[in-house]
Amino acid sequence: MQYAITAATGKFGQSAVNTLNNLVGAENVIVIARNQEKAAQLFPNNQFRVGDYDDRASMTAAFEGVDRVLFVSSQPGGSVARATAHQNVVAALQTAHVDFVAYTSFPKAQTSISALASDHRDTENAITAAHIAHSFLRNNWYLENEMGFLQSGAHNQETLYWANNTAGWALEREYAEVAAKILVLSDPKEIYELAGAPRSYADLGAALQQATDNQFTVTQVNQTAYTQSLEATGLNHDTAALFASFQAPINDGALAENTTDLTHALGHEPLTASAAIKEILTR
Repeated sequence: MQYAITAATGKFGQSAVNTLNNLVGAENVIVIARNQEKAAQLFPNNQFRVGDYDDRASMTAAFEGVDRVLFVSSQPGGSVARATAHQNVVAALQTAHVDFVAYTSFPKAQTSISALASDHRDTENAITAAHIAHSFLRNNWYLENEMGFLQSGAHNQETLYWANNTAGWALEREYAEVAAKILVLSDPKEIYELAGAPRSYADLGAALQQATDNQFTVTQVNQTAYTQSLEATGLNHDTAALFASFQAPINDGALAENTTDLTHALGHEPLTASAAIKEILTR
């Protein structure tokens, strides 16, 4: 059985490759990425193949002879629209006759009102239409996305947020570990809604206080005031507004889930919020 992981040199990909190597042996895991030098340094025991989502032919060649693929979704904002780049990958999977693909998607991708869900919904639909056996790994929110919030508390400074509602924060490496474990299952589910326990920013602030032993203030402000607080750190308005917008999926309820899929797929409970925060802050 030959496995492959795309975008293998990214943080998610690295964690997934390391887990998969331990599960099936590096000789059975092909790493696919754009940067051969970086991949060789990270994974000296794995076979490397060049693969660029913008180039369908390169992805088709990368998938040759591969049975099962972990398709790690790309970030938006590239030179080719993400939906188009993902379509290239799906077409390559089909042309190469890959048996199974696990795709990292977005929570409730088919029904979510979040703008972030659109490309993932299109990719899920393309995989289904291509009649490729699959699992959709609908990852909630990486705790690492909150680095600014966490660093404020670590420095015993007031931590601000504007979003209402909850998110299912968990460590990126935990989501990656699950992805690798699902890839090797003989009978995986079609859809996994993967999330940590639902927590608000107030909950996260309390966990941050516990993790740091600091008694800073956790304050909710409106989005405008939050943007202004970012500008006060030296960011220009457009950049501050962009960073503030990262809380929108939480505020609109797109990440409000109560699911045990992450725990079941991991085989154990994910780290508590305070333990996960400690891990991030000591890296």
